[in-house]
Amino acid sequence: MDGEQRTRPAAPPRRQQGETGDSTNPNLPVLLPFIAIFALVLIPSLLDVTSSLSIVHQVPEGQVGVYWRGGALLKTITEPGFHLKLPLITHFEPVQVTLQTDLVRDIPCGTKGGVMTNFEKIEVVNRLKKDYVYETLLNYGVDYDNTWIYDKIHHEINQFCSGHSLQQIYIDMFDQIDERMKDALQADCTRYAPGIEIISVRVTKPTIPKKIMRNFEQMEEERTKALIAVEKQRVAEKEAETQKKIAVSEAQKHAHVSSIQMEQKLIEKDGARKEEEIANAMYLAREKSLADADFYKTMREAEANTLKLTPQFLELKFMEAITNNSKIFFGNKVPNMVFDQRLLGNFFQDETPKEKLES
Repeated sequence: MDGEQRTRPAAPPRRQQGETGDSTNPNLPVLLPFIAIFALVLIPSLLDVTSSLSIVHQVPEGQVGVYWRGGALLKTITEPGFHLKLPLITHFEPVQVTLQTDLVRDIPCGTKGGVMTNFEKIEVVNRLKKDYVYETLLNYGVDYDNTWIYDKIHHEINQFCSGHSLQQIYIDMFDQIDERMKDALQADCTRYAPGIEIISVRVTKPTIPKKIMRNFEQMEEERTKALIAVEKQRVAEKEAETQKKIAVSEAQKHAHVSSIQMEQKLIEKDGARKEEEIANAMYLAREKSLADADFYKTMREAEANTLKLTPQFLELKFMEAITNNSKIFFGNKVPNMVFDQRLLGNFFQDETPKEKLES
């Protein structure tokens, strides 16, 4: 064993002060609290779970946040966005302040005549005013619409049905139910819950017994037939009236044309009459002128003849007449004939001075 050398195992190195024996990250103990807070605060909000353990909560757009502390409603109203609250102490609820539609279904009601009807669906469009959120929730809670919309619709529908017959509800006054319900809801809301505004009410046709429905359908068919008959009669009357107007128009047109033609003929006749009068006047004037000319000619010829009737002229003419005779008779009476012609010339000669003296 003298030649053997024993070796000792090497001693482990000295640990520095503050070093641990494991390889764990030294920052992990510091991050664990933050991880826990993140899981406790943000995860419930991201999952949209209302939890009293959450500190940060989100108010959606179109809503406001209301808070209860120890069951008492707080006056704090928050706007949309992220907000903080005390966990396990403060309770949070989002409340919608924009337009919303509440659907009320299956509303049975009895008519004045005892017939049971059912309104399957009535829609109420309403809005909670932001300034009245605290007052409304304080008096009626988050489910305020149960009191002033759902229950109120049931009450008003039954009041309306009990005062009207089935004919009025189903046909005559059905178009008025919307406005009546709206006015009734708004009147009570204005009086007791002014923060609730009723925008509109839409009422669907109620269901009625099948036998009565068939009667109404038959009545509607008969009414439709009557309306069709009335409409046909009205169309026929309109067509007859149109034909009458056309006939009157045609008659007036023909009468007007006849009047124009008659007036034209009268004008033509009058023109012809005037033309004839002018022609007659011209003819009369021409004939008168001719007569006057003939008279003047005759008078002048008479005057000329009077001037010609002298003894010498008559004797000349007598001689010419004898000379122109191709035959001359001789006898006892010839001297007498000559003597007579001479006496006639003397007579004219004696008469001429007398006429001159008288003129």
